[in-house]
Amino acid sequence: MEYVYATLLLHYAKQPINEENIVKVLQAAGVSADEIKVKALVAAIKDVNIDEAIKTAAFAPAAPAAAPAAQPQAASAAGAEKKEEKAEKKEEKSEEETIGGLASLFG
Repeated sequence: MEYVYATLLLHYAKQPINEENIVKVLQAAGVSADEIKVKALVAAIKDVNIDEAIKTAAFAPAAPAAAPAAQPQAASAAGAEKKEEKAEKKEEKSEEETIGGLASLFG
């Protein structure tokens, strides 16, 4: 986690996020930097828009609970809703997989 924090601190300070700067931040915090983790982190976030990642991680909507319908709906409408829900779940799952993949770099 300290590697991610170092990256966020550099981003907030508008400093380049590179191996040298991450190591400096970690050393300043009294943490011994693992060169392999630092390289992996820099490579993993090379094409990541950090501002967008923060926005989506901080305000990701929770999956709504299934509420009973006020009026019965036609079977075709219910089928269309189920297809939309499945598509949304697939999108959410791929976001979770991406975040989980990045988290495994720092475990």
